[in-house]
Amino acid sequence: MAPRDYIAEKEKAKRFLQEFYREGPDGTKEFPYREMLAAVAHRERVALRVALDDVAEDAPELAQAACDNARRYARVFADAAHELLPLHRSREVPPRDALDVYIEHRLLLEQRGRQGGDPRAPQNQYPPELLRRFELYFRPPSACKPRVIREVRAASVGRLVTVRGIVTRVTDVQPMLLVATYTCDQCGAETYQPIQAPTFTPLLSCPSAECRTNRAGGRLHLQSRGCRFTRRQDLRLQEHSDQVPPGHLPRSILVAAHGENTRLAQPGDHVSVTGVFLPLLRPGFQQGAQGLLSETYLEAHCVVKMNKSEEDDGEGGELSEEELRQITEEDFYEKLAGSIAPELYGLEDVKKALLLLLVGGVERSPRGMRIRGNINVCLLGDPGVAKSQLLCYIDRLAPRSQYTTGRGSSGAGLTAAVLRDPATGELALEGGALVLADRGVCCIDEFDKLPEGERVAIHEAMEQQSVSVAKAGVLATLGARCAVLAAANPARGRYDPRRSLEHNAQLPPALLSRFDLLWVLPDRPDRDNDLRLAQHITYVHQHNRQPPGAARPLDMRLMRRYIATCRRRQPLVPPALAEYLTAAYVELRREGAPGGGGTFTSARTLLSLLRLATALARLRLGDEVEKEDVNEAMRLMEMSRDSLRGDRGQQSRPQRPSDAIFALLRELGGPGGGAVPVSLATQRCGARGFTPAQLREAIDEYQRLNVLALNAQGTKISFV
Repeated sequence: MAPRDYIAEKEKAKRFLQEFYREGPDGTKEFPYREMLAAVAHRERVALRVALDDVAEDAPELAQAACDNARRYARVFADAAHELLPLHRSREVPPRDALDVYIEHRLLLEQRGRQGGDPRAPQNQYPPELLRRFELYFRPPSACKPRVIREVRAASVGRLVTVRGIVTRVTDVQPMLLVATYTCDQCGAETYQPIQAPTFTPLLSCPSAECRTNRAGGRLHLQSRGCRFTRRQDLRLQEHSDQVPPGHLPRSILVAAHGENTRLAQPGDHVSVTGVFLPLLRPGFQQGAQGLLSETYLEAHCVVKMNKSEEDDGEGGELSEEELRQITEEDFYEKLAGSIAPELYGLEDVKKALLLLLVGGVERSPRGMRIRGNINVCLLGDPGVAKSQLLCYIDRLAPRSQYTTGRGSSGAGLTAAVLRDPATGELALEGGALVLADRGVCCIDEFDKLPEGERVAIHEAMEQQSVSVAKAGVLATLGARCAVLAAANPARGRYDPRRSLEHNAQLPPALLSRFDLLWVLPDRPDRDNDLRLAQHITYVHQHNRQPPGAARPLDMRLMRRYIATCRRRQPLVPPALAEYLTAAYVELRREGAPGGGGTFTSARTLLSLLRLATALARLRLGDEVEKEDVNEAMRLMEMSRDSLRGDRGQQSRPQRPSDAIFALLRELGGPGGGAVPVSLATQRCGARGFTPAQLREAIDEYQRLNVLALNAQGTKISFV
């Protein structure tokens, strides 16, 4: 391949910036880059963005060379634009900052020196980076398809590549040195050092002729007023969960954003970054300790925040009339709900609730107050009722989702953490699962295993849809606009219908009230139901698909696109339904009063009813909420309440002696659940009016439930 003439390439770039035009609506010629150059010349614009699609129309070879050697051609285009700026400056621009005054003063001294016949030395010439007060970036060509982060390898070094991912960490914006200006302490000469890498070695000796002839040469001192700085921010971009092969850890890449590309993304944002893939060279001893390996990073040219919809993942597009007819035909509500985890038997109402969770309600902001539209659902049930399978399916179905477990998560892992950057030593903010699932679904399995001190961290995220961080002097608020789908097991392994929800779930009411729907999935023996369930599981295991039924489940991609279409709707609640809604809430409030069923009802219940009703209106692509939507929302809420209450008559029955004795034993065992001597238990039970026989019956009953254990000597009671 013949070497390129970069002077000729610069002339091509100048011709493109001057002559490229588009046809306007009225047939006139519009020169977009001339307008950009005029705005840059008059300090009205800082970033000059060159679209390589426009370059390809005029010079395809130049556009391809810019993609293959992006960093060099960015300098070529920047030099061409810098030479064209005087042609587009129609008025004088007054100095705006200290560097402008410094350069103007030095240029005036240089002109006087030239008039006196004393030209400046070559090493003291002003570098173009010091006089250039704009930034040039490339926009990627449309033919440049996004690549997976793990596919960006050594063959891409120096090229312009586009990657997509989730921003997991963002550093503070810091000044980065572009041109270092030094002053000699003896001869007074000024020396300039352009910086082309993240690190540099400062100059120490003065290179002027006067100091070279003198043995005791002058020493250089950095003059910060004459230096030029730019903004720099580092991002950590992690690949999407659906791009990670099974059994592998997600890959990430460091993105260096400069100037106008800073402050464009926050942790949890899904972005598309186009930049130059470069090696990161360490100075001196650090590179020697690193060996032959080299870190890499992406020098950002274009950072685009992606919408949280399936269109961005390449599976989008408007639904055709045939597809809409296929979905919205008769009984489409049941068909959509049945398409969620069709391999799982039953759970029709639970699947409908999960469908509404994916669609979501309408978010409102009356006078600045924010009312969330996301629907939170909690599944509480016995082991083996397919709670985790439902969560895994929703994690695969939702366009944006994060899956985590309560045992393997901490408060910082769910919300946000403040970490120290190993390269710069500065504090950086890294988003957790709730932040990374922004505008999506966060699935939390084993929710009851989450440590009690860490549950408080998600209270704000579930209601205010934000995460506030105040750690190590870092004060920030991150968006966590996600729906929470949690699965939990009862406190003693099996759900006890004789006890309240708080005792079964071991979750505080402040957290339970933030869930719009709480479903209890009991595992009760029923011969007919168990026979059908066994036949269903056997068929799925044999044929690797759901049994043939009346309705054929929809394809997962088609469901994603339809859900994305539903989420664009903004249905309103008509005034005629206001009285009906208030009456329904008052009735729910009456049933939730003490002695009316044992479940709690608050103003959040009314907001949950509104969210479910608007989600149902979205599901049928309606613009207004109808009475049938409110009735279905109330039915789902009643079904969830019925699953919580179990037998309605149990709440009014007196407490059994066994339960009262067990509560007394828990009180004697203390917060840590220590062992209780049988003699002490007999004494305290006798003081409360219980006989030793009743104590023995209570111990035997809870031993069968595998809650209590009696030692071999029969002297101590311990909690399992």
